[in-house]
Amino acid sequence: MTKIKAWIAAARLRTLPLSVSGIIIGASLGNAARYPSTFENFVGGGISVPFWKSSIFWLAILVTIGFQVLSNFANDYGDGVRGTDAKREGEKRMVGSGIISPKQMKVGMIITGVITFFLATILIFMAFRNENFIISFLFFNLTIVSLIAAVKYTVGKKAYGYSGLGDVFVFLFFGLLSVLGSYYLFTHSLQWQLLLSAASIGFFSAAVLNLNNMRDIENDAAVEKNTLVVKSGMKKAKKYHAFLLLFGMLCAIIYTVINYREPMQFLYLIAFIPFLLNIKTVFKNKSPMLLDGELKKVALSTFLFAILFSIFM
Repeated sequence: MTKIKAWIAAARLRTLPLSVSGIIIGASLGNAARYPSTFENFVGGGISVPFWKSSIFWLAILVTIGFQVLSNFANDYGDGVRGTDAKREGEKRMVGSGIISPKQMKVGMIITGVITFFLATILIFMAFRNENFIISFLFFNLTIVSLIAAVKYTVGKKAYGYSGLGDVFVFLFFGLLSVLGSYYLFTHSLQWQLLLSAASIGFFSAAVLNLNNMRDIENDAAVEKNTLVVKSGMKKAKKYHAFLLLFGMLCAIIYTVINYREPMQFLYLIAFIPFLLNIKTVFKNKSPMLLDGELKKVALSTFLFAILFSIFM
């Protein structure tokens, strides 16, 4: 494997659609609130100010991708130096397999972190200019906290991914912060109903992590990586998985009912079919390693949900 292919593999591109799902929803809802005629113009055949033509949207996407790649690099590094990846299922890890050295991965993490912080600085400036120093300062601090959280998942003596807190951080950062933060970049305001759409993405993202941890339960238990699945056991993890997906779907439906205008708003229900099939597959599963293929299905279904929800909401 060439070095370029190794770094691409370490970046784990298949995780990116899931990571940007919250940004897509937050930006679309924020743009619709900023330009109320957007939906009517879409139905009539021409959006005047679509969210995907906004520089703020694309900067937010790039920043989120930066956080995700940094997290993937840190995860590869942290698990690699701990020996966690020795017998893991799924994608090969670069540090654990010796293709990328720990020192090289550290440099990659630093470069990715610096680029992400630079892009976040531009995003904050473009969103707020000189309007509100306090809010700009808050977003700068959120950027720093997000960078630290991306690294601390598996790196360090108190890595939260090894103590069962990964689900909480995924819900907060992929769900609440992603949706609410991107919405605020467009509107400089928030509404309580947004918690429902943010919770949907948070629950779905946590479900992907839970699938990952169910797949790796045997290896994680052997190396004392105490994920929530290791702590609770497979039986409870399956029930927890169903809870995450079902409540995520319920939150989206409630949000739609509150903001109902016409039937097309429920088109995203198509994306829930794979979720329901996944729940059935998980409960029937007797070999954790066979859950690897389900990760992509749930992640891409979440991305599809975000696209359909954003277009018609």
